[in-house]
Amino acid sequence: MTVTAAKPHRKPTNISLDVDLLNEAKALGINISRTAELSLREAVAKQRAVLWKQENKAAIDASNSYVDRQGIPLASHRKF
Repeated sequence: MTVTAAKPHRKPTNISLDVDLLNEAKALGINISRTAELSLREAVAKQRAVLWKQENKAAIDASNSYVDRQGIPLASHRKF
């Protein structure tokens, strides 16, 4: 059974880039659109992680506080 992923819907977008950098990238055969998309995906993922940590700070702090007070659960069963 073959599973194929749906192609993402693309939208033409205008962006401003450093002319020298753009020229060098083109000379090196770099796909500008794909590179920008990959970089943007990475930036979005990093920002989502930051927001998730902010939104879950209370739970993370509570868990860390518990471990500080009680130790790691089942630590006595660890082999390392």
